Amino acid sequence: MDSNNKKTKANGAALLPFAVFVLVYMATGSILNAMGVKMAFYQVPAPVCILPAIILSFIMFKGSVDDKFNDFVRGCGDENIIIMCLIYVLAGAFATVSKASGGVDSVVNFALSIIPLQFITGGIFLIGCFISISTGTSVGTISAVGPIAVGLAQKGNLPLALVLGSLVGGAMFGDNLSVISDTTIAATRTQNVEMKDKFRANIKMALPAAIITFIILLIVGKPDELPTMDELPYNIILIIPYLFVLISAISGMNVFLVLTSGIILSGIIGIACGGLTLMTFAQNIFTGFEGMFEIFLLSMLTGGLSYMVSKNGGIEWLVEKIRNFARGRRSAEISIALLTILTDAATANNTVAIIIDGPVAKEISNDFEIDPRRSAALLDTFSCVMQGVIPYGAQILIAAGLTKELGEMSVAPMEIIPFLWYQAILALFAIGSIFIRYADPKGKWDFEKDQLKENN
Repeated sequence: MDSNNKKTKANGAALLPFAVFVLVYMATGSILNAMGVKMAFYQVPAPVCILPAIILSFIMFKGSVDDKFNDFVRGCGDENIIIMCLIYVLAGAFATVSKASGGVDSVVNFALSIIPLQFITGGIFLIGCFISISTGTSVGTISAVGPIAVGLAQKGNLPLALVLGSLVGGAMFGDNLSVISDTTIAATRTQNVEMKDKFRANIKMALPAAIITFIILLIVGKPDELPTMDELPYNIILIIPYLFVLISAISGMNVFLVLTSGIILSGIIGIACGGLTLMTFAQNIFTGFEGMFEIFLLSMLTGGLSYMVSKNGGIEWLVEKIRNFARGRRSAEISIALLTILTDAATANNTVAIIIDGPVAKEISNDFEIDPRRSAALLDTFSCVMQGVIPYGAQILIAAGLTKELGEMSVAPMEIIPFLWYQAILALFAIGSIFIRYADPKGKWDFEKDQLKENN
């Protein structure tokens, strides 16, 4: 964020506030989990956990309170932070309006209606992929499709852990790729690249992994008996807004125009189909804004803290250490991957991990001339891989929680982990892309132009 980062003296102690943030996040989650609290790592909002870190930065960094406050506000108001926050609220509004109009139910029912029941496990994976890439939320996908998946697994005498593992994998596919996913928004804005470019770089890793996972599920996921299914109502028109947003964003349309148009289109269709009125349309837009408040606030607070840490040499110290380890582009990419995995494991939140690691990844990409479209894809991919396998992450906790009413047949989070095949295969493709270079973006990135843009 600071154009003078390279002139700043490296100072490892300046990273202490970030360490405090991660420790507070981990400590509260671990303590609440030990107390038996459900969703322990998500009970204390992240913006609250970062407050001790911000207070510490004001205490330990040199300068007057006014100067430090000005630095903090400057970081909060960074252009990329503000753009990221605006995209968050528009994405939230689109997802909420589309869901309220009946779009999510129509997508789920349409997919279930066309998938042969003998391929139901692979079908659940595909449904998870499509719902998550359309809505941008893995948690929302698991919540929407999970009850149906559990019911079909019971009727078909399929292992619940296998079916839920396939659903979580599909949900993480879209979380990684969706143009309205908060991870995609964070990855593209921290690396200052277009969503369509990051998508094209990312899908070279994600799509082969998804295809292989789907084939495996077709082979091993056949039910002992075909489940019976009631007729599922859907309206194909309600699916149009999702397709519009996905296609227009990939084609290169401005993301603000994409999301605004998507909101309006969802509203018009919802009103025409009877799912919304003008009043509920307006209310759901604001509800969508409210739903993104936590990540909006966290992004601003993290931006402010990051600027202060960067100005006092923390980011430069971390980059310097990675620079000492890295001997070239491959080892630098490995550093980005490891940093992202460790941060996500510590925070149990892939968006938070990307926001924290994004500035470091940007510095590394500049130093080793890693295409920022590539660094954005690495950030998003490895954060989603880790988020999709940690047993205390929201995705697996929610999936396992859907079976609690089944008593002895319920599934624990750890029982799902052996069936998270998509995440494992995606990790292999992502690691392989570092050495084989099959997923590099087309066209050489103009680093000089990029640096001039940052400095201005």
